[in-house]
Amino acid sequence: MLRSKPNEKIDAFEKDILNAYENSELKSIAPSKAELAKFKASATATSLKGKRINIRLSTPDLMDIQARALEEGMPYQTLIASILHKFVSGRLVEAASSLPRRSTRARAKAVRAD
Repeated sequence: MLRSKPNEKIDAFEKDILNAYENSELKSIAPSKAELAKFKASATATSLKGKRINIRLSTPDLMDIQARALEEGMPYQTLIASILHKFVSGRLVEAASSLPRRSTRARAKAVRAD
C-alpha cells in the first residue's frame, strides 16, 4: 500500500480510493471546456501578485486577531488576508471563538445589552 509517511493513518474512504488506484480501477477523464476555463481563471487569480496595504487597528482588535490566528495556527497577516478575501467573495461565515474578546466595541455592546 502506497503511503506518503510510514506511520500515517488513513480512514476507510482514503483506503478505498488507494485500493482503487492500486487496482487500476480509476479512469482518467478530460475536463469540459467550462471546467478548463474555470481552472484557468483560478490559476490566474492565484498567481496574481499581492499588493501591500497599511491599516490602523486598535490594540485590542489586533490582540484579538493575533490570538485567533494563534488558535487557527497561522500568521495573523494571513488570517486578515483570508478574512478579507472571504468577505469580498461573499463566503464569510462568522463563527464564535473560544477566546474572550478584548475589543472595546465588544465591551461597549455588552454594557449596552445589560
